[in-house]
Amino acid sequence: MLNALNNQRGQGVLEYIILTSLIGMFCLVSVKQFGKVIDKRIDSMRESIVDNIPTN
Repeated sequence: MLNALNNQRGQGVLEYIILTSLIGMFCLVSVKQFGKVIDKRIDSMRESIVDNIPTN
């Protein structure tokens, strides 16, 4: 009985580790993609600002 209880706890911990690692990987990929979008927008704004600055 005690052995079965330990196996269930171990399985629960393993499932928790797998789930949290998958969520972590998803977050890393999302942040990486979001960072690329932010970089493109910042570059676009920078170019727009430089183009619109009057030079005398």
